[in-house]
Amino acid sequence: MNPDLIPNPDIFHHSTPMQLRFNDVDVLGHMNNTVYFSLYDTAKADYFTVVQGKQIDWKHVDIVVANVNCAYLAPVFFGEDIEVLTTCVSISEKSFKLIQMIRETNTLEPKSICETIMVSFDPKTQTACEMPEIWKRQLCDFEKRDLIKNK
Repeated sequence: MNPDLIPNPDIFHHSTPMQLRFNDVDVLGHMNNTVYFSLYDTAKADYFTVVQGKQIDWKHVDIVVANVNCAYLAPVFFGEDIEVLTTCVSISEKSFKLIQMIRETNTLEPKSICETIMVSFDPKTQTACEMPEIWKRQLCDFEKRDLIKNK
């Protein structure tokens, strides 16, 4: 992922406000780099709940993270108001790609960008499998565009 390519905020249809805790901040006064992934995961869970229109049953997981890349663009300081924007940008046979961005909510300054590949997963065989049509339809419906590649 090229951190110079900050996504257009108009592609995002989902936002999750975040609150920093005192222990999220390191001795330099900014959010510790490990906290970013926790915020991105929290926002993904919120996104999936909204996309599916129901609470996710995390005991029956059918998608897993296959790859995640995070670019740190500017430090997040304690006391800043931040949000995580999330969008799905493409769907393939067994996976889909999410783009997320942490930004300051008052200035809209991008702080970090994350690209995650999620894979459809069969817990019985412990292998990747074809994405269920319902996931594909729900993601396309929520994002209001056709995301399916290689038709």
